[in-house]
Amino acid sequence: MTDIATRVHNHKWKIDPIVRSLIDTDFYKLLMCQSVLRNRPDTQVTFSLINRTASVPLARLIDEGELREQLDHIRSLSLARGESTWLRGNTFYGKRQMFRPDFMEWFERLRLPPYHLERAGDQYVLTFEGVWPEVMLWEVPALSVLMELRGRAVLNTMGRFELQVLYARAMTRLWEKIERLRGADVRIADFGTRRRHSFLWQDWCVQAMIEGLGARFVGTSNCLIAMRRDIEAIGTNAHELPMVYAALAETDAALARAPYEVLSDWHEEHDGNLRIILPDTYGTEGFLGRAPDWLAGWTGIRIDSGAPEQGAEAAIRWWRERGEEPKDKLVIFSDGLDADRIVALQARFAGRVKVSFGWGTLLTNDFRNLAPGQGDRLAPFSLVCKAVSAGGRPTVKLSDNPAKAMGPEAEIARYKRVFGVGVQEPQEVIV
Repeated sequence: MTDIATRVHNHKWKIDPIVRSLIDTDFYKLLMCQSVLRNRPDTQVTFSLINRTASVPLARLIDEGELREQLDHIRSLSLARGESTWLRGNTFYGKRQMFRPDFMEWFERLRLPPYHLERAGDQYVLTFEGVWPEVMLWEVPALSVLMELRGRAVLNTMGRFELQVLYARAMTRLWEKIERLRGADVRIADFGTRRRHSFLWQDWCVQAMIEGLGARFVGTSNCLIAMRRDIEAIGTNAHELPMVYAALAETDAALARAPYEVLSDWHEEHDGNLRIILPDTYGTEGFLGRAPDWLAGWTGIRIDSGAPEQGAEAAIRWWRERGEEPKDKLVIFSDGLDADRIVALQARFAGRVKVSFGWGTLLTNDFRNLAPGQGDRLAPFSLVCKAVSAGGRPTVKLSDNPAKAMGPEAEIARYKRVFGVGVQEPQEVIV
């Protein structure tokens, strides 16, 4: 097992680049990329970094030269032969050859496109522009780089023994969470790549989950770790798809259809596999109320914003109204989870639906108040990298939590009108 504290103290850049592979990313990005390459390969998009925690001054904490060095390193990466073999030949979700030969040939040739970086006060403006299949693959590595460089700014001030104690405390905290989860019959996956403390720490967390939870730990969203640890790669789709499809819609009527067109293309892409609905991009209640009947037959729903109890209850009512048995359906909770919340949700919905959890930032980056004298300088914060325009039009996300809404005010108002979104209750944005 890697001695992370010593590795951090004796840091050598070439040994530990923040992103070390094009598959050091979330599985859902590759699944979505394959669908986009087939259905919307020439769509021009812009992705941008958005720091929702303005109190974290990234441009004062992170050296611009070091940031550029890490981003340039990512642009030098290409798919290794063993990684290609794994993607081409492995079984994912019970399916051989999840990735088509044409996608793999494209991916094997890929180098990520250029980035644009500038400083604006205490924050960085980091944007990526180009064709959608290429630009979308910047999201996860860009977030990983910013999160880890912010952490390194603190770690670089600490001595060898301080680091040993810090990581011992973090390991103890995680193991106590795992022991808490042992008492509940949970199915749980690691969703923590985007805002992790570091690659080495995420890998340690996955190993701890494997040992501590056994078969109840169902896999990781991180493709590189899944390959190296010989465990399941977990993921389906994200808000990015409906956001871009909606931005490309020419009329209000086309806008209202866009979220369902996404899932129609998804169904065709995966031959009826990976049938998990993400309904909250423009409000869960409205999405379910207008959903075509064929969607009710899908496997399940992922709850990723708003009060998770309300989202799951809405899904259960919807399935019943559409003549489906909720006990046969899967609800995946994935928003800002920690051990106590996971246990509470499991207790509430066990026996009513199948329950699973995607545990993210508070699995792979919970160093809150573990370093004396550092306050919350190692605490996770809310950093995202989103598609902000597509085909020359701004994108919009409403969410079930208005604190997560994004887009120009006039477009947000239009989307709320088209999708019938009423008053929403703000929820604390943890990550």
